[in-house]
Amino acid sequence: MTNPGVTRRFERAVVTGGAGFVGAHLCELLLEEDIEVIAVDNLATSSADTLDHLRRHDGFRFVRHDVIRPLPPDCEADVVFHLASAASPRDYLALPLETLRAGSYGTENALELARRDGARFVLASTSEVYGDPLEHPQREGYWGNVNPIGPRSVYDEAKRYAEALTSAYRRELGVDTGIARIFNTYGPGMRAHDGRMIPAFLDQALKNEPITVTGTGEQTRSICYVEDTVRGLLHLARSGHPGPVNIGNPHELTVRQVAELIKDLTGSGSPIEYIDAVVDDPQRRCPDITLARDALGWEPKVDADDGLRRTAAWFRRAPSR
Repeated sequence: MTNPGVTRRFERAVVTGGAGFVGAHLCELLLEEDIEVIAVDNLATSSADTLDHLRRHDGFRFVRHDVIRPLPPDCEADVVFHLASAASPRDYLALPLETLRAGSYGTENALELARRDGARFVLASTSEVYGDPLEHPQREGYWGNVNPIGPRSVYDEAKRYAEALTSAYRRELGVDTGIARIFNTYGPGMRAHDGRMIPAFLDQALKNEPITVTGTGEQTRSICYVEDTVRGLLHLARSGHPGPVNIGNPHELTVRQVAELIKDLTGSGSPIEYIDAVVDDPQRRCPDITLARDALGWEPKVDADDGLRRTAAWFRRAPSR
């Protein structure tokens, strides 16, 4: 499918959170597209080791920096992707203030870089802005059902504020911005113990330990392979569309189905065990991607069987999980 929007070419990108799971994959895609990359990360929830395979590229540079401070003057770009944030439940619950600051000060500093350089700005927001949605599937016009003071709120509200700030910079200062609402993303490079469903299930299955499903297991997720997600971010950047645009896979699965699929794909003997539900855990999560298809010419290509098989293969090879 071709991109129906304005197709822009970029020469240099800044990726905040570039050493994170999605950030590292985005850096790799940009380099494959012959775009120079400056990856910025404070390594609070990631490791520079994730970027080792990218250092052979002449067009790649890593800058260790916390985005709650203005970005260094030599970070120049014609497109800025702002991904810097704790993203897993374990991380943002352990780093609540840092998460809020990344969404507030960090977003403003990344926007200021884009404004200074006249660059396109893409915010990696999240399906968490919809909270525990009362609309299904979720369209971009839905305002959400969010607990603003619960334990998960540090992440949800940081992203909601980041969206508001990005929109204000576009309206008031003319910055060329786009907002992507990313749904559950998975793939090679995830940390086994970061608190997210798929790496936890894979780690447990490969060790033949009980696969622990929270709540009833009937809550749903729509899982998107990371290659599809980062391709969607680049489509949004090149289109010039302001967003917000849902970037996710509209194929909905229950958490129990994900656990059973992983058990089957790995040939594991793990039993499935049910544990207490997570506070404010969304019960249904599925994107309406009509806008992404129509405005960006994007849709996911990798189905759950294929994506989970690839991810399981990576987990088997990973030196430590």
